Amino acid sequence: MGDFSAEVVSHIDRNYVMDLLKKGERIDGRALDQYRPIEVQVDVVPAKADGSCIVKLGNTSVIAGIKVLVGEPYPDTPDEGVTMISAEMAPIASPMFEAGPPKEDAIELARVVDRGVRESETVDAKALCIEAGKKVYMVFVDIYPLEHDGNLIDASSIASNVAMMTTTFPEMKIEDKELVPSGRLMKIPIKNLAVECTIAKIGTSLVIDPILKEEFVQDCRLTMAIDQNDNLTAMQKGGGIGPISMKQIEGAIDMAIERSKDIRKITEDAVKSVK
Repeated sequence: MGDFSAEVVSHIDRNYVMDLLKKGERIDGRALDQYRPIEVQVDVVPAKADGSCIVKLGNTSVIAGIKVLVGEPYPDTPDEGVTMISAEMAPIASPMFEAGPPKEDAIELARVVDRGVRESETVDAKALCIEAGKKVYMVFVDIYPLEHDGNLIDASSIASNVAMMTTTFPEMKIEDKELVPSGRLMKIPIKNLAVECTIAKIGTSLVIDPILKEEFVQDCRLTMAIDQNDNLTAMQKGGGIGPISMKQIEGAIDMAIERSKDIRKITEDAVKSVK
């Protein structure tokens, strides 16, 4: 996530990556527009979460857990529920992460994943309302990287999406001004699922799903959220201050739209496996 390249990657490593890309090759042998193998495991902590998912993206792995509670709505949206995404990067995932309160990298990871969810209106917020101005459902998404070998954003996005789509929680209703369970289970109302795809710009090349060594030498990255109608709903530049041309941005968008179809199928297949 952060810019550790100056500390970790030597000039020899940097030149090696750049020389490979000039020939259309990558360190791990993938095509420039190819994701690493993706494995998805659902409902991994049923005793502690209403929904959960582990995603392995090559050697990167992330777990997302969902908890749905009842709370009060925000004053400016009295008839809408709340979705909140947070991330914690523990040293178990990488020696680059430190114990303690969330650092800049964790905050950025949560914000980028949250932007894909929020700007795409993934969750139908109005369907999370129990009684306007009084009680709504609040969806808390917690992201925990387990192994970091690049592209935590896409792994976290997949894990969060699958976890939300497979979450069940007790339905609540108000009777005689009291909040009581109805005896039924609800699912999070999914309105417009968006897939996030991250592409790194390294020199003149664009590579999707960068591994850690590629992140160390990237000029910058673009994360794009693509919804179910192939619309671009959100975009975030990060991972460096290097420039990127409009032509390169357009190329990155085209690559993201095409590859998002693969990610969406993996997501949908994972959800179907628990039905």
